[in-house]
Amino acid sequence: MKTVVLLYETCCIYEIVIINYFLQLCGHELLFATIDGKPVTAQEKFSLNASCALKDIDPKDVELLLVPGGNISSIANEEVYSFIRAVVDHKQLVAGICNGVDELDNAGILEGIESTHSVKEALVVGEHVITARANMYVDMAIAIGKKMNLFKDEADLQETIDFWKLHKTL
Repeated sequence: MKTVVLLYETCCIYEIVIINYFLQLCGHELLFATIDGKPVTAQEKFSLNASCALKDIDPKDVELLLVPGGNISSIANEEVYSFIRAVVDHKQLVAGICNGVDELDNAGILEGIESTHSVKEALVVGEHVITARANMYVDMAIAIGKKMNLFKDEADLQETIDFWKLHKTL
């Protein structure tokens, strides 16, 4: 199973760096996909190389689809929407943050479930969908980590919260 990070022009990398770090540290395979497999430039002006084009990934092989925020106009199309729906249809996890939540909404997967579009909370964790506002990137990373059992035990989880969220020196 793979984690797919959907990259596109102006995507906000800061929103997904921590969860990518957690996943990589725990040995999960990360694929960085763009619509056409070509590099893109993030909002922060980092040049981002893609692992592949989105069409080269079988949604059945995805354990997590991560959609960062940014100007989603370049990914506002049926190819992306179909992929998002297929991941959810296979009961795998989809997470969107900031405008990434708009992309999940445009794909139709937020209908009938709670999300940051339907409730006032800044982070909503559902069975197969996690949505977060832009400033909740640490909380989202921890929520995904819990959902995917990335923490060894309660002490590991608390150490992660202390360091990343509460800024305690370890």
